[in-house]
Amino acid sequence: MKLAVSMAGDPDRPALILLHGWPHSRKIYDGVIEQLGTRYFTLAFDLPEIGESRGTPPSAEKRVLADIVISAAEALGAKSIVVAGFDVGGMIAFAAARHHGDRIVGAVPMNTVIPGLHPWRNVIANPDIWHFAFHSVPDLPELLVTGHQRAYFDFFFDLLAGRAGAVTNEMRETFTAAYSRPEALKAGFDWYRAFKEDAKVNAVPARIDVPILYIRGDADFGSIDDYIGGLRLSGANNLRGHMIANCGEFLPIEAPEAFIKALAEFAPR
Repeated sequence: MKLAVSMAGDPDRPALILLHGWPHSRKIYDGVIEQLGTRYFTLAFDLPEIGESRGTPPSAEKRVLADIVISAAEALGAKSIVVAGFDVGGMIAFAAARHHGDRIVGAVPMNTVIPGLHPWRNVIANPDIWHFAFHSVPDLPELLVTGHQRAYFDFFFDLLAGRAGAVTNEMRETFTAAYSRPEALKAGFDWYRAFKEDAKVNAVPARIDVPILYIRGDADFGSIDDYIGGLRLSGANNLRGHMIANCGEFLPIEAPEAFIKALAEFAPR
């Protein structure tokens, strides 16, 4: 398996892993990676099979994907690692803290619900989040979306952005291209198909000592207090939350300076 990565900064500095979600690629961090690289050894990965990454992972469970990205960063010399991500990338960041806490020094889940943790049941029951169920159906999403990726993805870009036009046409084309291969599209849907197992694992509380910063844009669905409460009940005992104003899901492009500031105040130097 080979993961595509964009890197900035000195490998001797503490490392910061940046993870995308659905339906994005590592390119969503292009506007912030150089500035973050002045403080950290910053690595933005394409998740397995997405964009320029190749190789099907053994599972789409988030603890497995966390191991894959951390191992890739370690192979590049990363140390004192913080894992940050939004959407599915945020689920992976949490899995890194829960399952690989001895390999990282911090985790930053952003704009995501963690499978199995409050308010998970409320989220999956919300008709506005219909795609969680649809994407988990075997084969059917691939059949219906193939050849229509751009139109389908536009729905999510428009729904989840805090302001119209935040995701430019150029970005939309870039993200669509990242899922143009059948293997890539399947990999994205497989993240959802693994939610049931992710939720089963996460529903059992475990002591999590790794510092966690949960970030949420104030235009995204739900109250941050619900998400913080769910994380605390899961066993996270070194936890704090942070809201970013006038922002939806796409923090690196909707509020780049606030995004960088929040990471810089949390991650070690």
